[in-house]
Amino acid sequence: MSLPRIDVHGMKRFVSYASVGVSTFLFDLFLLFVLIDFFHVQHILATGMAFLIAVSFNFLISRKVVFKGTERPPGKSYVAFILIAGMGLVFVTGLMYVAVDILGIYYLLSRILIAGVVGMWNYLLNLYVNFKVAGK
Repeated sequence: MSLPRIDVHGMKRFVSYASVGVSTFLFDLFLLFVLIDFFHVQHILATGMAFLIAVSFNFLISRKVVFKGTERPPGKSYVAFILIAGMGLVFVTGLMYVAVDILGIYYLLSRILIAGVVGMWNYLLNLYVNFKVAGK
């Protein structure tokens, strides 16, 4: 009986994506905190603003580091990346509404809890649909 083969390249890609994601998520949290606590922006609007700024940085880093080997032109991949992120944003803002306004969970804790689900969603869609580098 042989051991299952581990896709080392795929694991490295995921670890790279997670590292980039955690970094840009921390930036997202920082922006969220500043927008809400210093500029008094409403939490749903601030969540969307912080998310879109951070995800744009995530794209720039991910294209160079995580999804190397994509043949899709940068403009097209950015549009697809933003569309995928936009779907994620709908999930993030909707879940933030539920967590903060309905369940009364602190906004930063809510955002952290929501990040894992949306991050995995974005990774899988970018891997298979946008950059099409799964298995490469």
